[in-house]
Amino acid sequence: MDRKSEIINATLELASEYGLAAVSMNQIAEKLGISKPALYKHFESREEIIKTMYSFLRQQAKQKIAGGEMNWDMFSDKIPLEKILTQMVDSYRSICTNPDMFRFYKIIMSQRAIDTAATEIMVMETKAMVDATKKLFYALQVKHIADFPDADAAALSFAMSVHSIIDLECDLNQLKNANNDTGKGIDKNMMKNFIKEFCRIYRVKGVETNGKK
Repeated sequence: MDRKSEIINATLELASEYGLAAVSMNQIAEKLGISKPALYKHFESREEIIKTMYSFLRQQAKQKIAGGEMNWDMFSDKIPLEKILTQMVDSYRSICTNPDMFRFYKIIMSQRAIDTAATEIMVMETKAMVDATKKLFYALQVKHIADFPDADAAALSFAMSVHSIIDLECDLNQLKNANNDTGKGIDKNMMKNFIKEFCRIYRVKGVETNGKK
């Protein structure tokens, strides 16, 4: 493991134990057993470490997804819109629930109200999701798989809804693990049903969900 990776992992461990806002460059250097000037040779600030940690963990999580990135060139009107969107959501869910990434997100979510660096990460992640969804929706429009009167607005709506549903899924799992029945009665198929309804609205008219006209 190289020194930058060691610094990222040490910062993640400290943030898990003390909270992100409480982690300082001094603490990170002490945990690694190096001097503060030696730490500054790799990162100029704590905020830079946090941003690099986000990019590093997200890239690692993406590399572990089976099948890798979607190949938009393979899209055709014979592929159901529901299948494409489900694959996209499953890939994104896999990134978010990767153990290290999920650990990082839990820290960021708990600290964003009091730490500007955490707030910035949340905005970066939301923007990344929205931008990726826009690119996908543009491709779906060009391939005549979906019909978006306003692709940007549809992408924003879809991305934010997916974000919210994944957050709720994670909360429900946490309650379940704690034997708390507060989430009882909430639809466990909410993501599937949301995608199905979204496709009903935006699929090209005359193309059934199985891809047949």
